[in-house]
Amino acid sequence: MEQNKFKTYQFQPFMYNVLDKLKFTEPTPIQKEVIPAVIRKESLIGQSHTGSGKTHAYLLPLFNRVKEDKKEVQFVITVPTRELAMQIFEEVKKMITFSDKEEVLRAKLLIGGTDKQKMMDKLKEPPHIVVGTPGRILDLVQEGALDLYSASAMVVDEADLLIDLGLIQEVDEILVKMKRHTQLMVFSATIPVKLQHFLKKYMENPKHIHINDKGPAPEKMEHRLIPLRHRSKAELIMEATKLINPYLALIFVNKKENADELAGELTEKGLSTGIIHGGLTPRERKRVLKNLKNLDFQYIVATDLAARGIDIPGVSHIFNAELPKDPEVYLHRVGRTARAGLEGTAISFYKEQDLPLIEKLEKSGIPFTNFDVKNNEWVEIKDWNQRKKREQKENDLQEEAWKKVRRPKGVKPGYKKKMKREAEQIKNKMKRNQNQNNKRKK
Repeated sequence: MEQNKFKTYQFQPFMYNVLDKLKFTEPTPIQKEVIPAVIRKESLIGQSHTGSGKTHAYLLPLFNRVKEDKKEVQFVITVPTRELAMQIFEEVKKMITFSDKEEVLRAKLLIGGTDKQKMMDKLKEPPHIVVGTPGRILDLVQEGALDLYSASAMVVDEADLLIDLGLIQEVDEILVKMKRHTQLMVFSATIPVKLQHFLKKYMENPKHIHINDKGPAPEKMEHRLIPLRHRSKAELIMEATKLINPYLALIFVNKKENADELAGELTEKGLSTGIIHGGLTPRERKRVLKNLKNLDFQYIVATDLAARGIDIPGVSHIFNAELPKDPEVYLHRVGRTARAGLEGTAISFYKEQDLPLIEKLEKSGIPFTNFDVKNNEWVEIKDWNQRKKREQKENDLQEEAWKKVRRPKGVKPGYKKKMKREAEQIKNKMKRNQNQNNKRKK
């Protein structure tokens, strides 16, 4: 029987029952780095891709530390969205069940869109673990229904998204209500400037863990580029989906208004389309998530809120109907497919202003292929940067030709023009030779 490699962390005996039932035998790269640091009670900043096992990297060592005999809040986990909070809370509940400590261990989910008074009543007996969104946690602290001063650790997950959604202020106010030397764990895909200010305020020499790999199953991920060329995004998606018939396609746009518009157009065209963005009411979100679990949709139009937090199993295709500005956001989006060893395809529509992003992604190792959809078939087209490559080749030839020009020993009138003519003749000769060689190869 294979040795469980988590045993090196010397967890409490009940934890191995949890690990067995979770079917965890070997830590992922982020878990190898984070778990020992959390056990040592170090504050840390963690960066890793979607699907890296980050959630259990902090849940496992914190769970191992819970003192069930102490009836007080011991750990706080805060995340930007209700969906992510619900997802993490499900993992916490699962771990409590697997540990056979359901009678003594208490965890509470604190999110908006639920009855506040009922929540306050349930908090009369403090939970050991709190999972929630910053706004609702802070609200309950200010109401006097929740005391966090007893907590020894706080996790701030998806911190850069908290910045984007303007929620970091609430996190700041929550930390003010906690002990000064509370262990703080901040997980974030990127570290924007506003987040740097927050980190400097609350963390002294934190351990920085950056797992810089290419993400899950990169060799099974295909990245296709399609020029938009003033065409309708909905029409282009319709044309493309006739050729691929996705099991489940996640379609990304940059704004919730654009998501509403595109989802409406696709529904009108007869596609079973769901929608996820920050503008949905709690009831609408709940309904969409239920529909997702029931596989009621084949297409989901989403903003980046969905790329970070909501676990949508079975995504076979990603459409970037609008490309993001940040390469990291692109990686998070495409990380929603090709998971757990499955194959996946990302299809991105691009305009002229997207070319700098594509160039950055290509330099980072993303292998794009260039296609268009014409007459109900995929047509391979020239690279998006064909002209740039041609110009670069021309420049390289020019430079090579100049190296071969004979420099005059004495400077005579018109020598520059003479050298330029000679360089042009050499370049043309080199170009002819290259063309002849290419013909022979064919």
